Amino acid sequence: MDEERKGRVKALLKEGVREGIFPGAVLIVARGGRMALLEQAGNRSLSPRIAPMTRETIFDLASLTKPLSTTLAIMKLVDDGKMDLDQTLDGLLPVHLPQDKKKLTPRLLLCHCAGFADWKPFYLELEGLEIEKRKESLRQLLLNMPLVCGPGEEAIYSDLGFMLLEWIVEETAGMLLPEYLEKYFYAPLLLKNTFFSGSVSNLRSTEDEFAATEDCPWRKKIVSGCVHDENAYALGGYSGHAGLFGTAEDVYAVVNLLRGHYRGEREDYLKRKTVKEFFTRQDLVKGSTWALGWDTPSPQGSSSGKYLSANSVGHLGFTGTSVWMDIDKDIIVIFLTNRIHPTRNNEKIRKFRPRIHDRVMEELGKASKSG
Repeated sequence: MDEERKGRVKALLKEGVREGIFPGAVLIVARGGRMALLEQAGNRSLSPRIAPMTRETIFDLASLTKPLSTTLAIMKLVDDGKMDLDQTLDGLLPVHLPQDKKKLTPRLLLCHCAGFADWKPFYLELEGLEIEKRKESLRQLLLNMPLVCGPGEEAIYSDLGFMLLEWIVEETAGMLLPEYLEKYFYAPLLLKNTFFSGSVSNLRSTEDEFAATEDCPWRKKIVSGCVHDENAYALGGYSGHAGLFGTAEDVYAVVNLLRGHYRGEREDYLKRKTVKEFFTRQDLVKGSTWALGWDTPSPQGSSSGKYLSANSVGHLGFTGTSVWMDIDKDIIVIFLTNRIHPTRNNEKIRKFRPRIHDRVMEELGKASKSG
């Protein structure tokens, strides 16, 4: 991408800041496994003081935790033959299970069609417990609460399913989710600014390095340096659905790793067939766009815009983060913002995301629609 084309992408980023869509952003565009653009705009904080965004700013990745940590861990466990995607929970969890949960599988949970509700304010109940008892209490709540529909009947994007998947990873791997990912991915990849909120790694970073998030009514302060998601916060900083932090370049390193394995360019972390399976839309529920832990473009109104091919995978995060990878056109777009700073009521990013993806594809000369 030449400087003129980069300039038109940068101009749209700056427009996003000027129009109040987000205080600041970092954008990475890569083609063919090589970074074509790395740009920042705006501010990582507006209050209590204005601080400029940098390329090294650490973001609360929010629900990007789902594909970049929980799903990644399950990929590895499946790859190593320690777990089967169609294994039932009664063979994965060492507890008595209610009848409606016994036959749930990792595949159903990863596709958001296990029948769990989308979200519950568990933190209001958990905050009254000692911190070390909260995760066990949450897991019992998950098992005891009724499903909102039968498994495989409907696709409901659910944090709850990924809270359960974290537990499955722990039992199968024999270690905590952060420990497993650090051992097999983040440490070998030398990702120095990728960690879970509340973890020891967090101590390496000061609050000044983070993109601020919401002026939280519950915590009565602007959140910076710890997880925004209330349920993850109440659980000690992370769960299977939220709590991962990282820079744009670190996110790119993980996504590009998966790209390389999918394309058969490398085989050091995972088998190609494993990544291909996780990136394949499952079609377990009619009309669902979900692959395994990853989303694919909707036919209409996708956040990925109108030019990414149907053979693309991506995910969004509530704080204003997103990842999209067009597998056919071999393009990666990492777009990290702090759109909920200082309030989550700012939802202008919904219309802006497809615009930035369209602009990127146009400037790369890839603006042809694919079915």
